[in-house]
Amino acid sequence: MNKKVYNSEEEFLKDYNPNEYDRLSLTTDILIFSISDGKKESYRKLNEKYFSVLLVKRDDYPFKDKWCLPGGFVGIDETIEQAATRILKKETNLSNIYIEQLYTFSDIDRDPRMRVVSTSYMSLIDKNLLTNKLSSNASWFNMEIKEDDKQFKVILDNGEEKLLFEVKKELREKTTDRYNYIVTKNESLAFDHPLVIVSGISRLKNKLEYTDIVFNMMPKYFTLGELQQVYEVILGKKLLDPAFRRMIADKVEKTDKQKKGEGHRPSILYKYKNK
Repeated sequence: MNKKVYNSEEEFLKDYNPNEYDRLSLTTDILIFSISDGKKESYRKLNEKYFSVLLVKRDDYPFKDKWCLPGGFVGIDETIEQAATRILKKETNLSNIYIEQLYTFSDIDRDPRMRVVSTSYMSLIDKNLLTNKLSSNASWFNMEIKEDDKQFKVILDNGEEKLLFEVKKELREKTTDRYNYIVTKNESLAFDHPLVIVSGISRLKNKLEYTDIVFNMMPKYFTLGELQQVYEVILGKKLLDPAFRRMIADKVEKTDKQKKGEGHRPSILYKYKNK
């Protein structure tokens, strides 16, 4: 059968039949990270810090009663970023927070309903500064992350439930240290959201090296010890004090304020230079 030749755009559009083409749906998922304070082991020590992610519990099928990232379908009359902002407000009651595009997930069987492609967004916030009350189905989960060159093992805990997933890492490009991720264990999270979470963790670790993104998680004033804790909990390793001080030297400035009343010598407070 010969392909029909058109002489103009108008002629083509007049003859165009959209039903001749396969269709897919577009969704967006929003990955929101923050830092949480844990219990204080000693009055001489800083509060323990936890790396946290915001999840919502699904109230409908598929994956009814499973936890997932805030997400939903993109409307025909909105951009993906507009959809992400709308969905975030609807599912968590959060608004006016910065989000940046993370990655597009397009595995063929990632949604049991239909062919769905999802563009994910990532946000870092200081949840202590939030003025909106979270929706009743949303909850912060502290993350315990164990990562090596072969896999991620992540335990999520919101104080009432513990969730576990494991993601295998396969090196894709040795020169750029890029990996493919494959879920090998997951009993509690919906869809392929373990992949979204580990992708966000990896992106964030890389961005700590060359951006100031971490300061989105910090209050206006902080001690260097508190800032170092945040770096360490995200990177999953201890940092030598001199090396850390060199890393953040051009990013912070000393103030005339001090943190007092915690049982030890007052600490000088710093702030982000560009905040």
